[in-house]
Amino acid sequence: MQRLKKFGRNIYDNRIWLLMILPGFVWLIVMKYLPMVGQVMAFKDFRFHPDGFFASVYHSEWVGLDNFKFLFSTNDAYLITRNTVLYNLVFIILGLILAVGVAIILSELTKQKLAKIYQTGMLFPHFLSWVVVSYFVFAFLSVDRGLFNSVLEMFNIEPVSWYNESAYWPYFLIAISQWKGVGFGSIVYLAAIVGIDRTYYEAAMIDGATKWQQIWRITIPMIMPLIIILTILNIGSIFSADFGLFYQVPRDSGPLYSVTNVIDTYVYRGLMSMGDIGMSTAAGLYQATVGFLLILLTNYIVRKIDKDSALF
Repeated sequence: MQRLKKFGRNIYDNRIWLLMILPGFVWLIVMKYLPMVGQVMAFKDFRFHPDGFFASVYHSEWVGLDNFKFLFSTNDAYLITRNTVLYNLVFIILGLILAVGVAIILSELTKQKLAKIYQTGMLFPHFLSWVVVSYFVFAFLSVDRGLFNSVLEMFNIEPVSWYNESAYWPYFLIAISQWKGVGFGSIVYLAAIVGIDRTYYEAAMIDGATKWQQIWRITIPMIMPLIIILTILNIGSIFSADFGLFYQVPRDSGPLYSVTNVIDTYVYRGLMSMGDIGMSTAAGLYQATVGFLLILLTNYIVRKIDKDSALF
């Protein structure tokens, strides 16, 4: 009884803060946890029922793991898995380096107004939809009026049909992904750097440390726990790909499938052609399960190396 009264008192004392997080909490429950009930469709041959969604789920035939066979029995299973994993590895590593580098550069700017202008300019692409970005890219890569081909024509070089040449697209996709995401990714690191006690830098300058030595000996070690935690979380999504990047930006060009086809786009095309909701649910469950296991494994390894830097 005493614990219950203490709990109620804590709720009352923190009512303002709890009200502030209430919309986010409700959104999390409604959008993330309630839909998890629908994961049962991954094990059923989903068929629509006139009585509604729950009746459809209930009356659909149980097929066990048959829906998962779609991802592994196809000839493209290796291709889509390889593309998804390799792209995400590059995004994680390169995104980490660029985000930390940009955050350090912004923290070193003495003119705050100039720093805010740079930060806003780099953050702006994050809020653009991939549809808009795809038209920006098309303005550069269009065969007839694209900027790249216009430059090539100035040097009497034959125009390139960029949307038919798969060799260039891994570099395009990586560059576009980092252009869109590095500004947003640097925000957390910048906040962590700004929070570092400035007396460390003052002591280092008194000892004659250069700017590079301050970065390597103070800044990076101080934000290393944050780097490790965010990297662990990013590894959890290594089997999930940004659908807009791999579908909208290449304009769903068939000749580019060898380098743009990932698990998400493959499932989408399968869903559009066959209408198999159970298969798409199975793919989502597979991605979430593998991501969860990877987070547990990565966190376990980090705990063995440095317990304080682990996520949990």
